[in-house]
Amino acid sequence: MRDGVGSGAKVIHWIYVTIVRPTISFASLVWWPGCQTAITKNKLSKVQRLACLGITGALRTIPTGAMEVLVGLPPLDLVIQGEARSAAQRLWSLGGCSYLHPQRGHSCILTRPQKSDTILNMRIDFMRPVYNLEPKYRVALLAREEWTRSPGTPPAVKGLVWYTVGLGPRRGPGQGYMGNL
Repeated sequence: MRDGVGSGAKVIHWIYVTIVRPTISFASLVWWPGCQTAITKNKLSKVQRLACLGITGALRTIPTGAMEVLVGLPPLDLVIQGEARSAAQRLWSLGGCSYLHPQRGHSCILTRPQKSDTILNMRIDFMRPVYNLEPKYRVALLAREEWTRSPGTPPAVKGLVWYTVGLGPRRGPGQGYMGNL
């Protein structure tokens, strides 16, 4: 990298990785088969080349592949296929996608991980949220008279009893708990 390009290069890299690349790969599950054509690969390579030139500040004669390796960016067509594969795997694991035509079309991306890596064929660890809105405790605000009815004995409350004691401004506040199980 040239002198003075360091902070600008970080900003360009951040903009490309967090804004431009996700925008390009949006809905990649639908259009990933188009990434297989040479024309699309060439156009995607040109977009990534512009980003690499901005990040590195290199001369325009440097090959795109060398700049991608230098910056640590995988080819954009592979990123799009990876995003599509990840989305298809999530949908399939959640029951939202099925093998309609496993050898053609959009569904064939689900068969590719099975051939290359059996770990990708495993289901994801997902748990549907269950909301239990029943409280596990009860709050009882007792009046002072109920506490002072019989000195030394607490009111008849089952479970843990949490309380605060106002001892006055000189002695400071107090708190405590006791259990009646």
